[in-house]
Amino acid sequence: AIHFKKSGCHGFCEMGPLLQIEPEGFLYTHVRLEDCDEIIERTILGGEAVERLLYELNGVRYAKHNEIPFYAKQQRVVLENCGTTDAEDIDEYLAHDGYAAFEKALFEMSDEDICREILDSGLRGRGGAGFPAGRKWDSVRRQPKGKKHVVCNGDEGDPGAFMDRSIMEGNPHSVIEGMMIAALAAGSDEGYIYVRAEYPLAVERLRIAIARDEELGLLGDNILGTDFSFHLHINRGAGAFVCGEGSALTASIEGKRGMPRVKPPRTVEQGLWARPTVLNNVETYANVPQIILRGSAWFHSIGTEKSPGTKAFALTGNVVNTGLIEVPMGATLREIIFDIGGGIKDGKKFKAVQIGGPAGGCLTEEHLDLPLDFDSLKKVGAIIGSGGLVVMDEGTCMVETARFFMSFTQNESCGKCVPCREGTKRMLEILTRIVNNEGSLEDLDLLEELSRTITETALCGLGQAACNPVVSTLKY
Repeated sequence: AIHFKKSGCHGFCEMGPLLQIEPEGFLYTHVRLEDCDEIIERTILGGEAVERLLYELNGVRYAKHNEIPFYAKQQRVVLENCGTTDAEDIDEYLAHDGYAAFEKALFEMSDEDICREILDSGLRGRGGAGFPAGRKWDSVRRQPKGKKHVVCNGDEGDPGAFMDRSIMEGNPHSVIEGMMIAALAAGSDEGYIYVRAEYPLAVERLRIAIARDEELGLLGDNILGTDFSFHLHINRGAGAFVCGEGSALTASIEGKRGMPRVKPPRTVEQGLWARPTVLNNVETYANVPQIILRGSAWFHSIGTEKSPGTKAFALTGNVVNTGLIEVPMGATLREIIFDIGGGIKDGKKFKAVQIGGPAGGCLTEEHLDLPLDFDSLKKVGAIIGSGGLVVMDEGTCMVETARFFMSFTQNESCGKCVPCREGTKRMLEILTRIVNNEGSLEDLDLLEELSRTITETALCGLGQAACNPVVSTLKY
């Protein structure tokens, strides 16, 4: 029997629409409607590849998807099933050991065991800050008994970033399972997934996944005949970038205006409705089932000592192969841009890469061999952030790049604190002057001074990191 199914994103965006043929493993690129008859006759009935639809690089055609350099250089953990399974079919997830980690956590582990395993694995938050997930979970677990919440941040707002979107669309059950295990660890019976309204397919697939889980008794009351209950809700964000910040996100779920608040108290003590709350992003939760199933030592064997595991990146800009990739932490920019990304478009020279979105910084040629992990990037004034990588070539104007990101941050400032509300506006005016050839050398000193002030005095991460693109482009 022949089955045709929709999958999540394969990641090889530049080559879409893509069609993967199993069990042969053929991958066809740029497939059009008029190719279908030939595919059915020659491949599905005849078992041979349609040569012209195969990926070609430097005169070499690659039949199998895992032979293509774009995939061969990656290590896919959270994206393992994205593009190879039907995201809307729970039976497929179960066939790939789906919910086995939850079952193990529910019947064989205590809340303390779960926290210890996540802590031992070294899993750090993939939303940007890199805080140890196990420590966060354990903090909530230790809070006095009572109502607690588990929240997933799916409000991915960085320009050029689409990692969380692809995980929610391609493997929604992995996120849900991760949240269920977090709920067991923290002692919570209620969770919320906060997704951008601009991700309608992600919302739709999460809804389908939650409904199927409820039908099978994996979500709801007395799950699998135990006294553990967990209810999951989806909240759609209205497009505010600042709602990716923890306290603004919880305020938004509560129906208030999404604005950050002064901390402490931290989210683990007083988060959603002033209750202790576990808040992680999509990719962090998607790692959890694998860690519980394969053990913390397995996870720690990937990546670097202080940043174990893999990281998904959205590779965009002036690069030959744009797309969604996943590599071990500590991979270098050179490997990502030139091996996986296929180098700079049209044979131009590499100039810089903006990493970590509006809160990140620009890295240049001198950083091509820098290992991408939380600590190495911090030293050079950049951050991994959620994982956006925008590649720029020799024709890119760096002042215009800095101005673009400042304009984005200015638009997205919630306006609650003066440094961010007024400071980013002044910086944008100065950068606009420079772009229009009306700048002076004093403007550069003023930019540096404003950057220092805003970074030290802004209320939340949005303002504190708003100047990174400006500072790093000035520096390099």
